This record gives sequence, C-alpha cells and structure tokens, in this order.
Amino acid sequence: MRFNPVIIGGLGLVPLVGIAFGASGDAPLPSASTSTATTKPLVTPVAPQAIGLKEISKESRECIDCHRKESPGLYAQWGESKHYRGNVGCYECHAARRDDPDAMRHYDFTISVIVSPKDCARCHTRETEEFIGSHHAKAGRILGSLDNVLAEVVEGNSAFVTPGHPEGVSAAAASGCWQCHGSQIKVLPGGGLDPSTWPNTGIGRLNPDGSEGSCAACHSRHSFSVAQARQPETCGKCHLGPDHPQKEIYEESKHGIAYAANIDKMNLGSSKWIVGEDYHAAPTCATCHMSETRNQPVTHDIGMRISWNNRPVTSIRPEVSDGKMGLPGKDVPWQVRRQNMKDVCSACHSKPWIENFYTQYDALIDLYNNKFAKPGAALYAAAKPLLKPVKFGNKLDFIWFELWHHEGRRARHAASMMGPDYTHWHGTYEIAQHFYTDYIPELEELAEKNLNSEDPDRVKAAEALKAKIEEVLNSDDHKWFIGKMDPEEAARRAKAAADFKKRYAK
Repeated sequence: MRFNPVIIGGLGLVPLVGIAFGASGDAPLPSASTSTATTKPLVTPVAPQAIGLKEISKESRECIDCHRKESPGLYAQWGESKHYRGNVGCYECHAARRDDPDAMRHYDFTISVIVSPKDCARCHTRETEEFIGSHHAKAGRILGSLDNVLAEVVEGNSAFVTPGHPEGVSAAAASGCWQCHGSQIKVLPGGGLDPSTWPNTGIGRLNPDGSEGSCAACHSRHSFSVAQARQPETCGKCHLGPDHPQKEIYEESKHGIAYAANIDKMNLGSSKWIVGEDYHAAPTCATCHMSETRNQPVTHDIGMRISWNNRPVTSIRPEVSDGKMGLPGKDVPWQVRRQNMKDVCSACHSKPWIENFYTQYDALIDLYNNKFAKPGAALYAAAKPLLKPVKFGNKLDFIWFELWHHEGRRARHAASMMGPDYTHWHGTYEIAQHFYTDYIPELEELAEKNLNSEDPDRVKAAEALKAKIEEVLNSDDHKWFIGKMDPEEAARRAKAAADFKKRYAK
C-alpha cells in the first residue's frame, strides 16, 4: 500500500510522494520532522491527485469493516471529514513501526492509539511547525509547577494507583489539570496506555514519541471539523473559570453578543474563512488569534497576535516569555504582534477606534502592574523569611496566589477582550478588596508577631517587612488607605460627590 502525504484542507497542495507502510510494521515511516516536499521516495512516485489519495487503502478498508460495526459513531464522524473525502483512513494516521514506544499489535497490524503532532506533520507540515512553536504545545510543562502542586498535594493525594503510577498520583490532577494542559502519557507493556494518563487530549500532552501537544484538543477526532474549531465553545473547554475566564469574558463582550445573535451568518464551515470577506457579523477566538485575514494567512501559533502575556504575576511582553521557553517567537517583537492583531480589527473597526482601544488596554496593564503586582510581589518576598517553607502552608500564600493568579488575570484578560464586568467587579475590585482587607492585614500581623522573636534573624526580617509595608502604603497609589490622600485629590473627590448629590437629589 502507498500513502501519499498531502496538505488536506490546509493552506495548499504539495507534490504527492508514495510512502510505503508495512502492515507488519516492517517498512520505515518518514521522519515526522521532515517536510514531505523533500522526503526521498521509498517507492516509485505515483500520479498526483487533486487532493488526498487515489483510493482508500486495503489496510484502512479492513479497519473500516470492523469499526463500522463496533464503533459506528467514530465511523460516522470520519465519514463527515475531509480525511474521508481525501481517502485518508484509520491506517494512514494510526500506523506505527514495531520500535515505536507505544506500538501495539492490533489484529494483523502494528498501530499506535495516539496520533501525535509528529503523525499529523506527515501531511500538515506548516500547521504542525507553527503549533509546536507555540505556548499551546508547551502547556504540559505545567507538570511540577506551582499550579500542579495544588492539584497533586493541596487538593489531592496519591491514592490513584495505576500500573504506570505504582507510587500513586492525584485524581484531581489526572481529571483536572492534565485534561487541559496535557498528561505525560505512560505506555504499558504491549502498547496499552495507562488509565491515569489516557484518555487525554490536553493541548500540551507529552507524547510517547517525544512530541508535545495534541491537535485533537481543537480539531476533535474523527471529523476534525473546522467549523467546530472556529467556535468559541471549543476554546472554552480550557479557557474559562476563575483564573482565565476568556469564554465568559467573550460572552459578555460586544463580540460575543454579536456572535450569539448572528451565529447563522458566521459561515463557519467555509474553507476560505476570511474576516470581512466570508463573514462580518462577529469575530470568534479563532478570528482574532488564528484565522486568515485579508493580509495574513492562518497561523497555529496563537501568540503571534498577542502583545502582552498576562499569565505571570506581572504582565510581560510575549517575546520575553517565548525566550524563556526557547520558542521561535523570541525573535518576534510585541510591536509586530500588535500590528498583526490590529490588522484583524481593521476588518470592522476604524484606525482611531483601534488605537484608542489599545491605549485603554495598556493603561489597565500599567495600573495592575504598578499598583498591585510589583508592590505585592515585593511584599511577598519580604514576608518569605517569616513563613513556613511549605508551599501553600500559609494563609498568605493563598491570598497572594489568588490576587495575581485569579483576580489579576481576570482584570487583564477582560481588558484585552473588552469585558467590562470582568475587568472591574471580577477583576480590579476584587484585587483591591483583598489587597487592602486580607493581604495587608495578614502581612502586618506577620510582622508584629515576629518583632519580639528570640531569633534575631526573624526580628530583622520582621523589621524589614514592616518597613516595606510602610513604604508601599505611603506611596501615591496607596496612601489614601492610611488617610494621607493628597489634599487636592480629596477636594476633587468632595466636589464630585457634591455634584452627584445635587444632580440626582429629589
């Protein structure tokens, strides 16, 4: 049987090259990192087709005969896909070599259950290269991070014992964090997959073949529908909740409202889906972050239109975070990325509108960074010597974590997506409330408790913490809290209050 790599439903066509797959796994597969356009043919090239393969292979036909009966839903999904129209069947995606880490015998075939980005790259070369260079593909690196400590230790235990994790693992992590970020797949003898790590379509999944990511996180198997990938609900599997409520923010925004009202006008299934040409009623997540515009092709690196990384304690420029992770985006400055996003906006908005939006957005980032994030981090660092060294072993750990990880992210993400309620009431209001009523009092109590310690190092640390608290509270952003508001500012506030009462008094 011959397999012809092509770009299926992608950005174009490449020459078809015959690639041999052995049903017993005895013929080599092409390297997943090698472009199909330069792969040396393993057999005589066959005549090009318009797209896909000349016919469904003998191996895939055998798969189909069984799956049509045993898993009709899966078979029906595949029948609706462009893979079906291109004669790309089960075997073309699941075929494996005998020496693959997750290879298993399945009747007369050697296959692997997992279809990794390396497998998809045999046809979708450009898309895969962009994806593996993105933050999405690196989401599995959360394993061992502060977030994962919460799921594995604070929330969980080691009672979930499996062959792949005989020492036990947290069920909270396996069914929670890993389902979005991706698990580290554990392969059992014979090629089976450990139940603590599979099923899993986490977007940063650590695959047995060494690749990172899962294309099926967005392109759900086995229909791989572009219409589904373009809908905000697809992104909402992971991008929702207290620390990154992008889906809820989108639904609150004018963009989300327009989408809900005009979903029948979105042309979601169109192969050519250019904003301003093929649809204009509303943008979706894909519109802004990935999809084609009049001037840009589709990109699978979702960071190429983002000019702030709002994930850390303090917002940073995306090329900085890309550099820390060794991603190719380290060489793409934020100004270029912002211009990419402005190009998307220009399909519906005027230049002054776009420029003013970004002025507002940058102002909110500056407010958060300078008023809360930087002084908050400095206070936390000053408190460290007085805290129990166990992560999340102190009340202060939880207060500070939620200030930046939940409330701080909400405010920043909401400002970037024009969600006013999440910017204010779920964002800056809650940051301020907990900064002044929880964080500062807890820091003050910690300092006072250690000022009379018998340990001179703790006394010194307590004095330093107390001095840092006084420094922060006496700064222009916070001195109102200790009754030191600037007299001119106080007079303006009094006048505004009086004017309000006069305007609305009955």
